[in-house]
Amino acid sequence: MTCVICKRGTTRPGKATITLERAHTTVIVKGVPARVCDNCGEEYVDEDTSGRLLEIVDAAARGGVQVDVREFVAA
Repeated sequence: MTCVICKRGTTRPGKATITLERAHTTVIVKGVPARVCDNCGEEYVDEDTSGRLLEIVDAAARGGVQVDVREFVAA
């Protein structure tokens, strides 16, 4: 797909590092499967992966975590 940000690059399969915040919790997830623009580096995550990321940050927030760094693991 053509990047909607720079409108010049093409997205290709890759990995992203995503930072999520919920209330007083910050979770950094590395190795997230994404489409990455070969021109500007913009990262696009699909709907299933986004849902998994939201589950991760919700669980961390419920557990009282303030800051967490983890590797992405699909459900």
